[in-house]
Amino acid sequence: MCVADKRSYDELKKMDRRRNFYSWSIQGTLDPLMVSHARGMYVYDVEGREYLDFSSQLVNVNIGHSHPVVVQAIADQAAQLATVAPAFSSIPRVDAATMVVERAGEGFEKVFFTNGGADANENAIRAARLFTGRTKVLSTYRSYHGNTGSAIVATGDWRRQPNEYATGHVHFYGPFAYRSEFFSTSEEQECERALAHLERVMQGEGPDTIAAVLLESVPGTAGIMVPPPGYLAGVRALCDRYGIMLILDEVMCGFGRTGSWMAFHAHDVTPDLITFAKGVNSGYVPVGGVIFSSELARYFDDHMFPGGLTYSGHPLAMASIVAALGVMESEKMLENATMIGEEHLRGGLAQLASSHPVVGDVRGVGCFFALDLVVDPATKEPLGAPAMGAIKKELMARNLLPFVVDNRIHVVPPLIVTPDQVAQALAIYDEALTAAGF
Repeated sequence: MCVADKRSYDELKKMDRRRNFYSWSIQGTLDPLMVSHARGMYVYDVEGREYLDFSSQLVNVNIGHSHPVVVQAIADQAAQLATVAPAFSSIPRVDAATMVVERAGEGFEKVFFTNGGADANENAIRAARLFTGRTKVLSTYRSYHGNTGSAIVATGDWRRQPNEYATGHVHFYGPFAYRSEFFSTSEEQECERALAHLERVMQGEGPDTIAAVLLESVPGTAGIMVPPPGYLAGVRALCDRYGIMLILDEVMCGFGRTGSWMAFHAHDVTPDLITFAKGVNSGYVPVGGVIFSSELARYFDDHMFPGGLTYSGHPLAMASIVAALGVMESEKMLENATMIGEEHLRGGLAQLASSHPVVGDVRGVGCFFALDLVVDPATKEPLGAPAMGAIKKELMARNLLPFVVDNRIHVVPPLIVTPDQVAQALAIYDEALTAAGF
């Protein structure tokens, strides 16, 4: 607890529950951990307890907590220019846009900065609709694209259902070999059948009504399902065939999470629009954005883009991007993410699965893995909420911050994680599963 704060923990907790409204929750059931501070791989609660962060909060703290270079860059920028309207240019905005476009790769030209990932997807959808003159957007059932109007309806999971007020959204099934919708027996077959399914959906909806296909390059919250080789390239080919824009959502999987600047870089594909947030500055200041291909950027040279945000290109956010991308490169965090994933997480999690039949599947890349927990490995029935709650409780009791979603534990540490910290986390997962009766 802050030394200057004389209020008791119980008093602060009572005030929090009285005044704060939390997301995605039944408010009366909550008992949130009250965090005091964080450094590197560790988070501390107000009572001084240390937790190893294997959630990266919401899979965004890629550079770790409170990196001194980034913290100082934000402070320096605040002293120089704390805020400015989006119609103005600023040096950090120029530098941030340049660095983001460079990391996107060939074929991209401009960035429209937003406040986060949801409104990045909103504006990418808007741009695709304006460019094509079409309205429909296709996205997968196993996806999450954000909380706002079109973004939440583009989302495939249950959170879409009480929020279906936007129009023009159609869903389809993407590839997921572990729980195939296509009765596939191999990744190759899953890819082929998933692409055939998508084309049939396009044909059924009318290709000339479809503005865009919106996909997470690697679906994150939905289960960290790395697409099979050839799938994203196949989607690109279908979009080209029918004049449809391809939007790749890199909000969670981008900027180093998979060991590449962009997750799609491993899949021989170039989208028309890229959305990002989270890892671009590790969430130190709220920010997101849309990266425009050269073709789309030039279209808006003489066509109005009817959109904007008060905090687009906010100087504190821009300064945090410049600093964060700089330290990711200088400290070789992408290389570390790749090494950790291939040499420590993949094998370590596979060993965990061999010791605990409740782990039905292990999948991922870089510092982006998931444990799929099941009642029975043969039936693949997902483990239920009470059991998942018990496992989460055991993990927290052992001072590890987990990322638990539905029947899965997402193993998503900051990219600065060391082999020793991975070994520590693997031991905790092992102990917690055993203690919970699995």
